[in-house]
Amino acid sequence: MSQAMPRIAPLEAPYPPEIQAQFDRIMRGAPPLMLFRVMARHARAWGKFSAAGLLDPGPLSLRQREIVIDRTCALNGCEYEWGVHVAIFAGPAKLAAEEIRATVEGDAASSCWSPAEQALIAGVDALHHRATLNDEEFAALAAHYDEAQILEIMLLCGFYRTVSYLANGLRLPLEDNAARFPG
Repeated sequence: MSQAMPRIAPLEAPYPPEIQAQFDRIMRGAPPLMLFRVMARHARAWGKFSAAGLLDPGPLSLRQREIVIDRTCALNGCEYEWGVHVAIFAGPAKLAAEEIRATVEGDAASSCWSPAEQALIAGVDALHHRATLNDEEFAALAAHYDEAQILEIMLLCGFYRTVSYLANGLRLPLEDNAARFPG
């Protein structure tokens, strides 16, 4: 990892057994992310944060979920979390280089997106900029996604805005294997 240190020092190994077990479950054998190590220093913060995770198989496809997460992180200027997600999930989510770039530099009208994905990007953008969806934006989402999926979109936007606040506010150094914003 980068030598820069975050504003709150991360938990160092060896980790308490219960924390190590959680890291193992979340990271599937990879070293824990700096964000997780910082949060795990404080039991209440870690408990709330880890309980709110939305990486389980939910009502959205992996591709849809990652478009929402990547766009939310990009809008919040959170290269840390955007880069982690792109590095780990862009391949399995079948996001092409043009689509990855569009999560940072594009918008809902970018030609790389399908009509359903355009509605998704427009919804993420609306939630980011206004913290709501107008009737047209909600209808556009509802034309492609069911109620459970729309709720998941909103939950993902809110959770990853919080993650962006944490990563940006703590000045987390970028993970060595993470992607970097284009340009």
